[in-house]
Amino acid sequence: MTTVDPAAPSAGPASPAARVLAQARFEATTLLRNGEQLLVAVLLPAAVLVGLVHARSISLGDGRRVDLAVPGVLALCVISSAFTGQAISTGFDRRYGVLRLLGVTPLGRTGLVLAKAVAVLAVIAVQVALIGALGAVLGWEPALRGIPAAVVALVLGTWAFTALALLLGGTLRAEGVLAVANLVWVALLGLGGVVVAGTELPDGFAAVLTVLPSAALGDSLRAALVDGQAAPGAWLVLLGWAVGATLLARRFFRWGD
Repeated sequence: MTTVDPAAPSAGPASPAARVLAQARFEATTLLRNGEQLLVAVLLPAAVLVGLVHARSISLGDGRRVDLAVPGVLALCVISSAFTGQAISTGFDRRYGVLRLLGVTPLGRTGLVLAKAVAVLAVIAVQVALIGALGAVLGWEPALRGIPAAVVALVLGTWAFTALALLLGGTLRAEGVLAVANLVWVALLGLGGVVVAGTELPDGFAAVLTVLPSAALGDSLRAALVDGQAAPGAWLVLLGWAVGATLLARRFFRWGD
């Protein structure tokens, strides 16, 4: 007969924070181990950075090319992980019933959303470290006084694009999410004001870019890391998209097909 020591601590259920962190760790590990997501999250931004620094045919504006290129590529990293990667993973998790299953576990739906947000922030932190290191090798010299403003821009951008990812991944079928997310990534890379400021694009794009979250994120990171200045106007654009997409995602998100 087995006896139980009354003085021994009982193994109770994990706290809500522990559940969120455990799920976030799983989500982040899955994203980083997925070959396609790793390509979009790390390898393509690194290739874009090297190409921008050495390609003289693309105008980045006044200043050292590497100093102008790195903030834009950091913005691209946010879009890659917070939007493209998260939308695709959410769409396929929904298709295979993973979201519905996790939603009825002790983690709960709110815990699942929080875990996804924490996982995205963790992946973006890895991307910032890697792209920052590559930029340093290429001669990047950021304006250190602008780092706090850059952090604000990264957080707002992550919120906005994660909310847009959940809106997309929670409404369209998985195949549609895959197509739309990748097409949007390509479109924003070329004409979204991300890696190339809107001032360097044809005049017809200027009015549209002022209201796009991609351009707001790119411009705010360039202002912070090149000029050492905050960009409150761009932050308001990101905040507007973040709040709007969050409200729409809460209204239309479906946990199963």
